[in-house]
Amino acid sequence: MALYSRALRVELPRGQSAFLWGPRKVGKSTLLRHQFPRAARFDLLDTRLMLEFTRAPWTLADRVRALDRSCRAHPIIIDEVQKVPPILDEVQRLIENEGLGFVLCGSSARKLKRGGANLLGGRAWRFGLHPLTWPEIPAFDLLKALNRGLVPQHYDTAQYRRALAGYVDDYLKEEVFDEGLTRNAPAFSRFFEALPFCHGELLNFSNVARDCGVDSKTVREYFQILVDTLLGVFLEPFGQRRSRAVITRAPKFYLFDVGVAGHMAGRRVERAAGPDFGRALEHFVLMELLAFRTYRERDFPVRYWRTKSGLECDFVLGRDGSFAIEVKGTTKLRPGDLKGIRAFVDEHDPRLAVIVCNESAPRRTRDGIWILPWERFLEQLWADSIVS
Repeated sequence: MALYSRALRVELPRGQSAFLWGPRKVGKSTLLRHQFPRAARFDLLDTRLMLEFTRAPWTLADRVRALDRSCRAHPIIIDEVQKVPPILDEVQRLIENEGLGFVLCGSSARKLKRGGANLLGGRAWRFGLHPLTWPEIPAFDLLKALNRGLVPQHYDTAQYRRALAGYVDDYLKEEVFDEGLTRNAPAFSRFFEALPFCHGELLNFSNVARDCGVDSKTVREYFQILVDTLLGVFLEPFGQRRSRAVITRAPKFYLFDVGVAGHMAGRRVERAAGPDFGRALEHFVLMELLAFRTYRERDFPVRYWRTKSGLECDFVLGRDGSFAIEVKGTTKLRPGDLKGIRAFVDEHDPRLAVIVCNESAPRRTRDGIWILPWERFLEQLWADSIVS
């Protein structure tokens, strides 16, 4: 597998601790090995070690004290920390009494929170790792990314369909059960079957619940499990002003990776055109926006805007709607493609309005809307020229 230069830098002063969260297989362990090559590492995917710390979490202190002094000068890495929640009490004791630093790595804080585990009370900074992003991949191939997704092992392998199938079946479903986050396996399996049909759409929890044979409260909980385990994200509606009949309650839901979503939907994007390409491109742009927000440590919300008559702007950034982004998978925009973003501009007058598409060159409309090819948009985004 290729070694990518990741945009995230986990930079810690001596003695400072951190949590590093991210979905399974996005490269957290590889990142930490690369950025902390001399650090001691305890991997709780090692069953023997996990059982030892589960039975006797205080043995962590014994193991840490046995490390060479020069090794203890670097952060001590504990991988998949959510598997042994009581170990965090020992971590806090070592931080407070011996001035040690830790990087606590995992794919979900949900189990820790539900079990009342010690999250170190502000003693650890929080970092997040996403799947690969456009600036991290040399010779980026858009269709490859949309079909394989951007989990490193999936993007790199020609056997990506098998890799995606294994990820969905063995991780997205089984890991949720293994963590004890839901007990109703048949209902959760039906929920997974229904998920592709509501991905990226306005969520009607009652309709999904009817398909799954459970109540809407349970369906809300299922979606929240995916969000808490970093496998998806809600997009809330932007409804700051109500001079137009605007949807203000129904969220949208997107999975964390465009390849995983495409596999679950049975989608193959053969060419850079058509509805499937447009949906996948929209999802991909959202994932880039969220990764940019994390890595640049920006604090802007990402929402969508839609009127009850169907006019829509895909992504609205900023608390006051300062940046409006619409995504169209077409090589030639038609006047009708601009109706949604123009309606938002008329209503909210954002500082910047952009349509991301597959046209060959950037241009600007007479009313000030930028039309940007997707690659030019990403160049400007990661150069800090889109969101200021």
